Amino acid sequence: MKWWQRLLRRRTMEEQLEKELRFHIEQHTNELIAEGHAPDEARRQARLALGGPEQVKEYCRDARGTRGLEDVLQDFRYAVRTLRNQTGFAAITVVILALGIGATTAIFSAVNLVFFETLPYPHASRLMVISDLAGGDDSRGYVAFHTYREVVERSRSFDAIAVVKHWQPTLAGPAEPERFDGQFVTASFFRVMGVPPFLGRDFEASDDRFEGPNTVILSEVLWKRRFGGNATIIGRQVTLDDNSYTVIGVMPSAFENVLAPSAQLWTTLQYDRSNASNFLTREWGNHLRMIGRLQPGVSAGQAKRELEVIGRTSLPEFPRPPWASHKQGFLVNSLQDDVTRAVKPALVAVLGAVLLVLVIACVNVTNLLLARGVRRRGEFALRTTLGAGRSRLIRQLLTESLLLAVMGGVAGVAVAQLGVRALVLLSPPELPRVDAIAVNGTVFAFGLIITTLIGLGCGLIPALRACRNEPQMALQESSQRAVGGHGRASSVLVVAEVALALVLLVSCGLLLRSLNCLFAVAPGFDASHLLTMQVQTYGRRFDDNATCNRFFAQAVEAVRNVPSVSAAAFTSQLPLSGDADVYGVQFENEKSKEAAFRYGVAPGYFETMGIPLRRGRLFNAQDTTGVSVRPVVINESLAKRRYPGRDPIGQRIRFGGKPDRPWDVIVGVVGDVKQTSLAVNQSDAVYVTTAQWLWADRTQWLVIRTRGDAAALAPAVREAIWSVDKAQPVVRVATMEELLAASAAERRFALILFQAFAFAALLLAAAGIYGTLSGGVAERTREIGVRLALGASRESIVGLIIRQGMTFTGIGIAIGLAGAVVASQAIAAMLFGVSRFDPITYLSVIVLLAGVSVMACGVPARRASRIDPMSALRQE
Repeated sequence: MKWWQRLLRRRTMEEQLEKELRFHIEQHTNELIAEGHAPDEARRQARLALGGPEQVKEYCRDARGTRGLEDVLQDFRYAVRTLRNQTGFAAITVVILALGIGATTAIFSAVNLVFFETLPYPHASRLMVISDLAGGDDSRGYVAFHTYREVVERSRSFDAIAVVKHWQPTLAGPAEPERFDGQFVTASFFRVMGVPPFLGRDFEASDDRFEGPNTVILSEVLWKRRFGGNATIIGRQVTLDDNSYTVIGVMPSAFENVLAPSAQLWTTLQYDRSNASNFLTREWGNHLRMIGRLQPGVSAGQAKRELEVIGRTSLPEFPRPPWASHKQGFLVNSLQDDVTRAVKPALVAVLGAVLLVLVIACVNVTNLLLARGVRRRGEFALRTTLGAGRSRLIRQLLTESLLLAVMGGVAGVAVAQLGVRALVLLSPPELPRVDAIAVNGTVFAFGLIITTLIGLGCGLIPALRACRNEPQMALQESSQRAVGGHGRASSVLVVAEVALALVLLVSCGLLLRSLNCLFAVAPGFDASHLLTMQVQTYGRRFDDNATCNRFFAQAVEAVRNVPSVSAAAFTSQLPLSGDADVYGVQFENEKSKEAAFRYGVAPGYFETMGIPLRRGRLFNAQDTTGVSVRPVVINESLAKRRYPGRDPIGQRIRFGGKPDRPWDVIVGVVGDVKQTSLAVNQSDAVYVTTAQWLWADRTQWLVIRTRGDAAALAPAVREAIWSVDKAQPVVRVATMEELLAASAAERRFALILFQAFAFAALLLAAAGIYGTLSGGVAERTREIGVRLALGASRESIVGLIIRQGMTFTGIGIAIGLAGAVVASQAIAAMLFGVSRFDPITYLSVIVLLAGVSVMACGVPARRASRIDPMSALRQE
């Protein structure tokens, strides 16, 4: 019979063993009676010859080979009975572990996705992002189309290479037009990603030729939502931006586009591959992202070295303009690193914070187990005296702690599910693959591993300490040796809790101070009562610049007539919206060009935004008509840098490198505006009127200054725009205050999590101090009674207990300060306007922790002062 069968039939095996032992005793008894012994004497000698029945049974059980597992089951049943009789202790322990394990598992679900899981593509490690090295550093740069062509023709390290750029088409239909996020791609894009359409076909080279056929591939979500999941969509025509496109394929739902998670449709780029020597075409604009799939066996380092050689050796058939000379070479990074690079510092810091909370929770549980072990000293001593070995006692206590950990782990999984939902809601837009964050098999395995480690770790110290006591000493209720040992271990753990809590509180305080400093930065405009929305023209008739400009002029006039609107204007790009429209600017008498933000704005924009005029004048109505001299406005930082000590008014500049383009004249200087982030210093900016720009911006931002609640006015403003033309999409509606808040989303995300973890750590540290002092008061009842009987005042007893607790706190603070200085390096990249050694933060945290510690000491101290000396001495 196999061991597991013997284990399942344990009751039957025990009954058979009992019968067998009785049979042997009766047989031997009968033999002795036959030899002339009296029946009672014969039975006694038979039992002596067999040995003790229990010892014989133990020997037989060992021979069955199931003894170890039977002992484990016995320990488990005993642990269940013990914890069932101590429901309060069990509940507190499980809750503490559930919070620690659940929070850690939830954060790990995001960290695992970003750091450890490969991207959801075949052989994802071979996917590389190829960038132009700007200025010889490691900054990521976009590339030009002709750069892509040269790399494709000359490189042998890549199996396939593609370039992509953003696309926002409007899909016409019976309902109101709907704008989608999509991508312009070269025909090789899906081959690079390694995921073909599941319905229809992939792009072919013939689809990507200049002025070729309009083809489109849909996402499965769009296919099902807009077209009912009908397979006959292949070959049908859809109207995008007033152009007819043939649907040739549908991507599977499993396709996760990490380059543009919101993209729902794709079309070919169709750039002109001829005339590469004309540097003024769009094909030479650095606005494309290039990705490639390495050949099998080729490393990223080998590909980078090959591209460096290509960059250094230009060929006549591949001419290069100065801004795409590639003398510095190319940067080759894995796609995994490229999409996760921005959020790694925040996630590392958050992971460190939640691990500190987990450690504090484990310390608290260990303290609870130590205190429980002290109360069970008599039980352990009695079991040792009756023959139980120390290994058996350790195993029993580890079984109990593992059972507690498993219950905490099961509850922790439920907490982790809630934590993941909260994490997705709080996550910043930069967090990659946020929709894929879930408690999957890997995360569950992680939770199981930390649950087991916690069970063993938390139970080992109390088990070793419980088995170290001498039975005779432990049986004496007044044994000070055992009490003192527990007190020292518990004190060390409390000090550790305080130190770890201080590290978290300091990190939280630094982030809070940093966020306050960030929002104290002047954005350069008045964000109050400011509503923003993006308006995109749709249809071929807007290919005409005059028609496009006329629509925006009529729309803004209609919006100005809306009640509660005090001012309104359009702009080509909006501060803190994610826009980055940068052009080369040439200054008169200089050959070199510099990059600057280009804003195409309508008259009234500066007044609407509240951007102050520093010198000269702003745009007016006369600037929108044909004028011989085209006016521009520059920002203050550009004026100070380019014209130090001089008046910039009247100086001339021009965009681009086209020599026959007329010069523009500076007519005004305005205050600096934060375009990309509140934390980034002001960049050079040049403002032109929309009517005077090279072409009409078909997508523009509308900014509206309101006299009341800005958000409440959005429906009326949208209707005003549609009163001019109902077919034009109005999207990305938000107040400027919401955009300000969103610009610091990553820091706010980290702060919210740190605040939650720091609050939990503070409560756990306070609970640890309270529990240790309460246990100490209970153990020192006789001592305190004697002190009171000999004349000690109750105030002195209170002071004694509080001093003891504050000593723990003081030592923990001293250790925690050193740890905080080291740990703050992990969040240094997220700090703004505050040093990681900020004295105000450290002092505030010390005061907070000391105040909470005093409160935690107060209850045990008050209880100690109320001890009745006579009752304490009688109990002894």
